[in-house]
Amino acid sequence: MKIYIGNIQRESSENEIKDLFETHGKVDSINLIRDNYTKMLKGFGFIEMNDENEAQTAIKNLDGQLFNGRPLSVNVAREKSPDNQRRRNFR
Repeated sequence: MKIYIGNIQRESSENEIKDLFETHGKVDSINLIRDNYTKMLKGFGFIEMNDENEAQTAIKNLDGQLFNGRPLSVNVAREKSPDNQRRRNFR
């Protein structure tokens, strides 16, 4: 299951977030979104957990929890709809 994580402090590390989620089960992958120019975190990312029960437990227990001074927003990630995707024209 793919999980959205929002309101992440920019100074947080991938390992810190992975460790936080692994208290609820095995994390298969983590993808924190970074600014292309500054390489700083944009404040959100995604975690994948194969076990749906572990994923639901993580969502339930971590949504709203303070992490590095900020309350996390944790929920099931929604797939991008074609209307929400950016369109780029290459010439």
